[in-house]
Amino acid sequence: MSAMNIVYKYQNSLYINLTNQCTNNCKFCIRYTPSGVDNIDLWLEHEPETQEVINALEDINYKTYNEIIFCGYGEPTMRVGVLTEVAKYIKQNSKLKIRLNTNGHANRIAGRDITPELNGLIDCISISLNAENAEKYNEICECDYGEDGFYEMLDFAKKASRYVPEVVLSVVDVIGTEAIEECRKIAEETGVKFRVREYSE
Repeated sequence: MSAMNIVYKYQNSLYINLTNQCTNNCKFCIRYTPSGVDNIDLWLEHEPETQEVINALEDINYKTYNEIIFCGYGEPTMRVGVLTEVAKYIKQNSKLKIRLNTNGHANRIAGRDITPELNGLIDCISISLNAENAEKYNEICECDYGEDGFYEMLDFAKKASRYVPEVVLSVVDVIGTEAIEECRKIAEETGVKFRVREYSE
C-alpha cells in the first residue's frame, strides 16, 4: 500500500481518502482527535490522482471487500473528477457496492449540478445533516457558506435521489430526541431515508 493512507480498512469496509480539504470545520470532526480513525493517520501529503488511487486499491486487493466508501479526512466531492473516474474503474472491474459519505456541498463546490455524473457509479450517498435548522447547522459545522450550506445540502440530497438508488440524511444520537424527530421530518420532506448514527469518540 502507498505510504499515505489513500485507501484504508475500517470495520470490514474499504475506504478511499481523496483530500484533506473540506467546506465545513465541524466541532466533532475526527481531525481534532489525536488518533484519527482507529489509529489510522489519514492526513495526506498530497492529493492523489486517479491512477495513484487505483494503484492503492489494487495493492490492497480491493475486490475482496463487500463495499467501498469514499470518505476521508476531507470532503470527497472536493475532488469529484477523481472520485467519478475511480468509481468508474471499480464498477468496470467488479460488482462492489460504492457509497459516498459527504457533507452535501458538491454542487456548490463544483459550481454545477454534479448529481447526474453519479448515475450508475454510486449506489448509496450518506449525507451528514447534523442539525434541524440552518442556524444550528452553521454553529456546529462552521461552514464556508454560512447558513446557506444547510440549504445547499438539502438541495443536493433531493437532486441526488434522482440518480442514486439510496440517499440517506444522517444525524448523531447526541443531538436530543426532539431535534432527531425534526431531522426525521426534514428527511421525509426531502424524499430520502433517515439514519441516526451512534456518536463515537
